[in-house]
Amino acid sequence: MDKLRVIITGATGMVGEGVLDKCLNHPDVEAVLVITRKPTGYSNPKLTEIIHSDFSDISSLGNSILGFNACYFCLGVTSVGKSEADYTRLTYTLTLRFATALANLNPDMTFCYISGAGTDSTEKGRTMWARVKGKTENDLMKLPFKKVFNLRPAGIKPYLPLRPNQTFYKAYKYVGWIFPIMKMINPDFVVDLEDLAISMINASLTGYSKNILEVKDIKILAKTVLNSLH
Repeated sequence: MDKLRVIITGATGMVGEGVLDKCLNHPDVEAVLVITRKPTGYSNPKLTEIIHSDFSDISSLGNSILGFNACYFCLGVTSVGKSEADYTRLTYTLTLRFATALANLNPDMTFCYISGAGTDSTEKGRTMWARVKGKTENDLMKLPFKKVFNLRPAGIKPYLPLRPNQTFYKAYKYVGWIFPIMKMINPDFVVDLEDLAISMINASLTGYSKNILEVKDIKILAKTVLNSLH
């Protein structure tokens, strides 16, 4: 099994930081490149960071993004308060330009995209964000990557040792009690951030039978890789 050389985006957000933490501590990940707008605050022999402001144009990064075999794209914005044109530019256009550049340089790459539960694969539904996410997923799967996996988490439970000063931890102190209740009511709605992160690594290492991973698929992948680490 080849070791993973991973590119991560969105590593200063909750999901991206969880993925970064798991990659840095995973025995089958040998190198991590974070492309970020601001430093992550992490230090590790595996880790390299590139500060880059425009994710829709990574042509200037040249050979520094060559030779990687996995990308975990965790960058995203809310659709609240945005027009469909703006949300499309920040979600679909940015992601496809970034991914296309990587695919042209790294055809042996597995690309994992953090999408969302309720994404509309038909691209024709009433919900704007779901249509845009659906088009993003569909067009990512047309790129010449080795594999593309679209992960659709819903509620995500964070975990330590991520930075407790982050906004999501300040909020979690007040709303964390709701996660056990949500798991009881609908176990296929809530996923632990640890499981989400590990499922992406395992998808790159072993593949999966589906390109679109709902919460139940994410949990299956996470359990598989967790067992293999013991």
